[in-house]
Amino acid sequence: MGISDQDKNGGSVLNLEIQKLMNQLNRPAVKSIKFATVYATGDKYYGGKASMNIWEPTVEKHNEFSNSQLGIQNGNTSKGYDSIQAGWQVNPQLYGDNNTRLFTFWTADSGQSTGCFDMLCSGFVHLNNGVAVEASIQPLSVYGDLKSQFDIAILIWKDPINGDWWMQYGRDTVVGYWPSSLFGRLSDGATTILWGGEVLNLASEDGKHSITQMGSGHFAGEAQGRASYFRNIAIVNGKNQYAPPPNGVATYSDHVNCYNVKMASSDDELGAYFYFGGPGRNPDCP
Repeated sequence: MGISDQDKNGGSVLNLEIQKLMNQLNRPAVKSIKFATVYATGDKYYGGKASMNIWEPTVEKHNEFSNSQLGIQNGNTSKGYDSIQAGWQVNPQLYGDNNTRLFTFWTADSGQSTGCFDMLCSGFVHLNNGVAVEASIQPLSVYGDLKSQFDIAILIWKDPINGDWWMQYGRDTVVGYWPSSLFGRLSDGATTILWGGEVLNLASEDGKHSITQMGSGHFAGEAQGRASYFRNIAIVNGKNQYAPPPNGVATYSDHVNCYNVKMASSDDELGAYFYFGGPGRNPDCP
């Protein structure tokens, strides 16, 4: 499983299209972003990690997207926040196709004027030519087949010496880092770690929810082999060590009839894990 050799450079769009997308993400469309996540908050965190299985969700509109991500954040939506994200996404407007691709994102002001996806602006320092952000990820998980569930591991952690935020892909492949100088709030660590799915839903002209899927396109209740999952979720603590998510870990879904999330019991192989996802528009999500 991993990056497709034939597509390590990923896709790109014209600068005008990039600007349109960023304007859309940063301003009015933010209200149309739907989440199904698990999060840890209430302490100071210095990173997070997880393995997430890989799907190719249907994205209805060219300017919508669907992703599965690990998020590192300091601040909140009312007072402003810094954020780092990494995982996979299907984003036709950004990449020009419907492939599932490795992505990164950062912002230092709630996405108002700083930050971008991948390498579309200066910020993320890419160090490994063997793993390229924007690259297609293969193979994909197969619905209903327990032996064909493929996942990727993402780790983001803060260097305790110089404060930079580093990203690792797989077991030991360092991809690059976000310099500490990019951030204000995150320079002091994170206040929230998030794991889960995110969809940009731009409702049809008739007001109906889009059919853009999250994860596998199936609800969390379908569980193993059918729903999308995160396993071995963990935080990085002040001693630069992995730690299980705290007892205060919580779930959040803003439209449970469209996309939902469900924690599962921990075990030796999967660690702390959960299922999430959904089909978007359906009889209960008109």
